Amino acid sequence: MPGQLPPTNDDRVIWDLWEAQFRLPVMTVADELGVFRALGDAPLTTDQLAGGLGLDPRALAILLAALASSDLIEKREGQWRALPPARTWLHPEAEGYWGGFLLGFRERGPLHAQLLEAMKTGKRPDSFRSGAPEWERGEMSAEAAARIASFMHAHSMAPARGAAAQAVFGEVAHLMDVGCGSGVYGIELARAHPGLRVTLMDLAAMADEAGAYAARAGVGERVGTAGVNMFTEDWPSGPDAHFFANVFHDWSVETNRLLAAKSFAALPSGGRIFLSEILMDDDGTGPWHAAAFSLLMLVGTLGKQYSLPEYRDILGSAGFAQVEAVRTGGGYYSLVSAVKP
Repeated sequence: MPGQLPPTNDDRVIWDLWEAQFRLPVMTVADELGVFRALGDAPLTTDQLAGGLGLDPRALAILLAALASSDLIEKREGQWRALPPARTWLHPEAEGYWGGFLLGFRERGPLHAQLLEAMKTGKRPDSFRSGAPEWERGEMSAEAAARIASFMHAHSMAPARGAAAQAVFGEVAHLMDVGCGSGVYGIELARAHPGLRVTLMDLAAMADEAGAYAARAGVGERVGTAGVNMFTEDWPSGPDAHFFANVFHDWSVETNRLLAAKSFAALPSGGRIFLSEILMDDDGTGPWHAAAFSLLMLVGTLGKQYSLPEYRDILGSAGFAQVEAVRTGGGYYSLVSAVKP
């Protein structure tokens, strides 16, 4: 079929086009909040800048990473400062200030208003529609499950195939895809490893939807489902590996510690945990593809994109060891893994 040729697991060009929507709002929000003025006058830490401007520090850190990866600011020894283009064109007292031009763009799209609200409150704007509230409530209708699975399946196909190509899954007997969404990761893992048994675990309506995807993919005999609230209910026993794709980035550090602890308790000794995520750099300054995705997490979920050191801390707090990451070749995604001693 034409849509299958040539085969590739690299969808970065699609991501680049999609994430471009954040480029202008990041700049206009920073301009309106006074970020460029402040960082053009003196280097400041995130907390100092947040205190001076009356902003939420967590939300501001996500915005600053996007500005840094857009070559407008930099971070040195924990302090942010404006780079020459920002000092020249975006400082309100500069002769070349673009503020009058940018003013008209603040009201032309919802992302500016949503990011601005998040910077001030630290909370997800009510106007942003995402699937996160269903998981937070622990309730999901069949209609919501079908809608969410459709878009999740599309944006996860390349990273799922990239993850499935990793040889380590040939060492796993039974993998549970936790918070599986459409089941795309579990399906691709089952396709790539004929000896692997997979359980797709999610809220009941989503697990049913994932089961239908698995049946259509022709792997239904080796891919089962489990309708479980991962926060409030016991997890099925038996799997020797747990897989989380785009799950930890939906939640706070505290909630992720809970998920890691539940995974650790349910796995046997020698069991493994895997996370498929787009990673931030260790210093939290980018890269753009991670920083832009983190902006989406800010306005759509309770989380953000994390770095490998942050995941090492989260997984280590539950008792996991040998935490490492490898780029999979599935677009911008990395596979984080750890072992239960």
